[in-house]
Amino acid sequence: MLSYILMRIVRMIPQILLISILAFIIIQLPPGDYLEQHLNRLRESGREIDEAEIRRWEEMYGLDKPMYVQYAKWIWNIVTKFDFGYTFQWNKPVKEVIMSRMWLTFLIALGSALFTWVVAIPIGIFVAVKQYSAFDYFFTFLGFIGLAVPGFLLAMVLMYVAYTKFGIKVGGLFSPEYQLQGWSWAKVVDMLKHMWLPVILLGIGGTASMIRTLRATMLDELRKQYVTVARAKGLSEIAVLVKYPVRLAINPIISGIMWLLPWLFSGGTVVEIVMNLPTAGPALWRALMGQDMYLAGSYILITGTLTTLGSLLSDILLAVIDPRIRFGAVEAA
Repeated sequence: MLSYILMRIVRMIPQILLISILAFIIIQLPPGDYLEQHLNRLRESGREIDEAEIRRWEEMYGLDKPMYVQYAKWIWNIVTKFDFGYTFQWNKPVKEVIMSRMWLTFLIALGSALFTWVVAIPIGIFVAVKQYSAFDYFFTFLGFIGLAVPGFLLAMVLMYVAYTKFGIKVGGLFSPEYQLQGWSWAKVVDMLKHMWLPVILLGIGGTASMIRTLRATMLDELRKQYVTVARAKGLSEIAVLVKYPVRLAINPIISGIMWLLPWLFSGGTVVEIVMNLPTAGPALWRALMGQDMYLAGSYILITGTLTTLGSLLSDILLAVIDPRIRFGAVEAA
């Protein structure tokens, strides 16, 4: 098992390197760059810009070098100094922008993941055991609604209803009086009061999908012969469910952990933009729209790296939970 994990870690290195190359190339595919857009805005405002000033800016941002030289310098600074470069739009190091938004994104995404698991797992097991009951039809209907309605659309509807019917402005993570204040217990409490809505909105789609997945896998396991044998031995229904079918039916959920780590970093971009949340998603969107290559490339690189790590983590957890996968991993190693 240890040799299998080491082999997977070694394989991750070229994968992450390839992700970094693709990220750097993709964000430079559109014509022009951030400096060109910035110069056009200055010219439209009537400001005269001489060639010397343009050259100075190109040297400052490293845009006077070929793309492969820019990439080599960028990735080398990341590996040796953990320096992701300089963001043009925020006029500060990329690392500062990412760190200032990452922990808020992490809190919201983690809350959404916990909401999904706490709600979906018991409901998925219950509707599988009570197949074709009124509860099964009810939660199946809710699941289809949750899958069909986009989170950003539901966010817009809730914001409209809250403002027009109750006079409440829903959006952001802080009240206006706490926006620019330093951290205090009152600000934390205010943040928690605003956080529950984006947590639920981001978790609805995942909850509906997980209920459907868990129901299907549970029904498949409940029809197998080992469940009948376990019941024939006199085990209680709860013991039969927990010890056998539930343990195997959660494999798809464990596999989904590979998407949890990048989700904790990136969150739900569209919902975050609609609700004006100070998280990573809107920052990535602004970076892509403004061709802020170092900030956008760093976000894509970190997201891809977390996806790779999540894939490794889910494989390890599956091997621990399911002996069949563990034996297969040992043989593959």
